[in-house]
Amino acid sequence: MLRLILAFLMLTGPALAATETAVVAGGCFWCVESDFESVPGVKSVVSGYTGGTVKNPTYKQVTKGGTGHYEAVEIRFDPAKISYAKIIDLFFRSVDPTDAGGQFCDRGDSYRTAIFVKNAAQRAAAEAAKAEAMVALGRKIVTPIETAGPFYKAEDYHQDYYKGSNLVLTRRGPKKQSEAYKFYRNACGRDQRIKQLWGSAAAFTH
Repeated sequence: MLRLILAFLMLTGPALAATETAVVAGGCFWCVESDFESVPGVKSVVSGYTGGTVKNPTYKQVTKGGTGHYEAVEIRFDPAKISYAKIIDLFFRSVDPTDAGGQFCDRGDSYRTAIFVKNAAQRAAAEAAKAEAMVALGRKIVTPIETAGPFYKAEDYHQDYYKGSNLVLTRRGPKKQSEAYKFYRNACGRDQRIKQLWGSAAAFTH
């Protein structure tokens, strides 16, 4: 039995250790989750809330305002397959980091961009990526780099919303979540703005 336990630890220990996390806010967390779950080396993406003062906030509280929280995602990745610096590089090229009032059609503090760093190495990588983005765009980057605090997982129905099969009521009648998501993303102008801003360097545009 002891041998089996040791063998299990040998097999699972490195795998568990080979996971790092990046926390970013890029407007609608459905979109950021959808984008980064397609990246090789990313193990999972969780939608949630961070940056504020209210414990265990609800979606309604956050979007109403006053909590200080952003809609954000926690990206779990294998650093042997993709670096933190690369993730942040992709992040900048998937948002409008020059917009201080929100992102695309979503306005308000909870939809602003931000990077939440967990240590000095992440901060250095984020600062370098921000400086590079400023040079690439030739414009001021307003995305703040903050020290990471508690991350609160969003309600279950927000997780993997972009590929859900549940029916939701839209302006065009009942639709599957996946269909409603595609309509929302297009109508919100996310990909159109990213292509306009970043050109051929745009990431994740559909």
